[in-house]
Amino acid sequence: MEFGIFVKFFVSLIAVVNPVGIMPVFVTLTQHMDESERIRTALVANLAMFIILCLSLVVGKYFLEMFSISINSFKIAGGMILLMIAFSMISGKIGEDKQNKQEQNESKIKEQIGIVPLALPLLAGPGAISATIVYGTKNPGIFNILATTLTLGIFAITCWILFRTSHLIVKFLGQTGINVITRIMGIVLASMGIEMIIQGIKLLLPGLG
Repeated sequence: MEFGIFVKFFVSLIAVVNPVGIMPVFVTLTQHMDESERIRTALVANLAMFIILCLSLVVGKYFLEMFSISINSFKIAGGMILLMIAFSMISGKIGEDKQNKQEQNESKIKEQIGIVPLALPLLAGPGAISATIVYGTKNPGIFNILATTLTLGIFAITCWILFRTSHLIVKFLGQTGINVITRIMGIVLASMGIEMIIQGIKLLLPGLG
């Protein structure tokens, strides 16, 4: 069990989810709430994200096997998803790639916006789910699973802290600062997506290596 593997997983989750970029969305969706309601919404959103990603970690591999999908094919597909999200982040679109217009309209009438749309699909989107399944499959074993779960827990706590201080951070950085961070994370995410695609192709077609 290598510590660096889980550091890389944590960094990849930060890049995939981009919680800093989602903060303005959280502020907008909770602007009508008082402080206690906003805290509860942040807790519900990150707890739901943690549960969704843990389920992906535990049953994701078996889900792929049920549909006869190889992990290498899933790596390529996941890498392409990461690239799509990265390009939208680089272009400055916050959350638009993870939430369609219908979901945006539905979120206005739902009481539990912590689950929809914050947890799913903004936090636990296809990119985060793909990354979790890939890392879980590459690092099997009970100790690695527990370490990965711990990493997911630390990531959820990190996002919760960011949401708790979102109004201060957004005010400090301004929309320009948020956009700069989003674009930087987009470049990092694009690099990870390309690496995932290349790894998948090499394993599917070893003659190219």
